Amino acid sequence: MFCSGMALAAEGDAGQAKVKEADEAALIREAQAGNRLAFEELVRRYDHQVLRLAMNLMRRPEDARDIYQEAFLKVYKNLYRFRFECSFYTWVYRIVTNVCLDHMRRRSSRPEDQAPEMPAGAHSDGPESLDFFERQQEVRAEANPERRLLGREIGRQIALALDQLSPRERMVFELKHYEGMKLRAIGDVLGTSEETVKNSLFRATQKLRARLGDLL
Repeated sequence: MFCSGMALAAEGDAGQAKVKEADEAALIREAQAGNRLAFEELVRRYDHQVLRLAMNLMRRPEDARDIYQEAFLKVYKNLYRFRFECSFYTWVYRIVTNVCLDHMRRRSSRPEDQAPEMPAGAHSDGPESLDFFERQQEVRAEANPERRLLGREIGRQIALALDQLSPRERMVFELKHYEGMKLRAIGDVLGTSEETVKNSLFRATQKLRARLGDLL
């Protein structure tokens, strides 16, 4: 009995190792066929990216966790619909951004439920747009308490400015400058054209410049 249990455990470990080594297309097909380990491996491969995206877009840990859970639940329920017409990465991001947009729209309709101050440096690990934002990296690098206080105030002003954008404008801005995505990729994720994305980005940048003019 003990040896039998050892053999079953070894088979289970071998099965998990095989799943981890499988290419993504094979994993997706296995998951679509009901293989739980294959789906869990897909989640493992994308969970960090999804959580980071949710945090960048929502800026509140509790919202990000809700987005993460809701998004992967939608991935699970709709996996059978995936037909390999785009990359799985794009398909997953499309689901995540749609869930985020829904949350943003609900939040924007409730002024009392706006996001709190964004900590200074919350997005410092990603590419940023305006020269102004890039200069803040130097400010944040300083140990001077006055500079740290200035960084927190700037972070608060940026958060307030981002909240003035429409959900779609903010989504485009964040995907471009904090996720580092190309305009065409953003269009694929949002199900729109590159030109529409470019126009949304332009409007978002103009609004941010107007709102942050005193800080630029």
